[in-house]
Amino acid sequence: MGNRIYFGDNLPILRAMPAESVDLIYIDPPFNTGKIQSHTRIRAISSETGDRRGFGGRRYETIKIGSRSFADLFDDYLAFLEPRLIEAQRVLAPHGSLYFHIDYREVHYCKILLDAIFGRACFLNEIIWAYDYGGRPKDRWPAKHDNILLYVKDPRHYTFNVDEIERIPYMAPDLVGPEKATRGKLPTDTWWCTIVPTHGSERTGYPTQKPLRILRRIVQASSRPGDLVLDFFAGSGTTGAACLALGRRFILIDDNPEALAVMARRFRDVPDIEWIGFTPTGAT
Repeated sequence: MGNRIYFGDNLPILRAMPAESVDLIYIDPPFNTGKIQSHTRIRAISSETGDRRGFGGRRYETIKIGSRSFADLFDDYLAFLEPRLIEAQRVLAPHGSLYFHIDYREVHYCKILLDAIFGRACFLNEIIWAYDYGGRPKDRWPAKHDNILLYVKDPRHYTFNVDEIERIPYMAPDLVGPEKATRGKLPTDTWWCTIVPTHGSERTGYPTQKPLRILRRIVQASSRPGDLVLDFFAGSGTTGAACLALGRRFILIDDNPEALAVMARRFRDVPDIEWIGFTPTGAT
């Protein structure tokens, strides 16, 4: 099986997949914030009467060039997730892993649900993705992290490529000696990584896009070259981008036409992707 991208409800697609056919699953489902998630793309042009001030006192006019959004609200969030997670456990290979990306609002409930489906012995880690960006409310500690729950199909036999994981610098390299300092150290279960910059080259315009660096680390650690990786809340397709960079195959699923349009542009120069339920025309 090569690379596939599906447009449609992920539940019937998952139910049609063979058991134990996927080596790694990463999902970033809607967080059930009760809000409309949106992202507006803008362009700034030089203007003496513009609404923005830049370096050296120059003024710029802001022009809105497009926006993307989706409703992040479910009447019963766990009832929505449960059948999809049951299918995820079914299609996962015996050596496979599931990374479940969520935030502080729902993580406790989701862990209980995942414990019931996978078994508490199959819970391996809670990874904290910490970042320092955006507004800071004055009535509470600002929330600047997401939670990623890691479950394995079999706690006695799973893929974890410790030597393939990109290492990070020591904070006090002089204390560990030149050899260790050059090599770096393994990341812990707390990952410091900025969000995708608003005007960075990685930005696709999708509201909830996750950094490629986060997905690369997951794919490096928990799959091998040629393995099949599944993301059934694919969004902007970052899981697929990580797989292409690291020599893995992928299946991406999303039911939001805006997500498929973003992926069509992102992968427009990638050959041999099978698009199912969507024709990637006009991906410019």
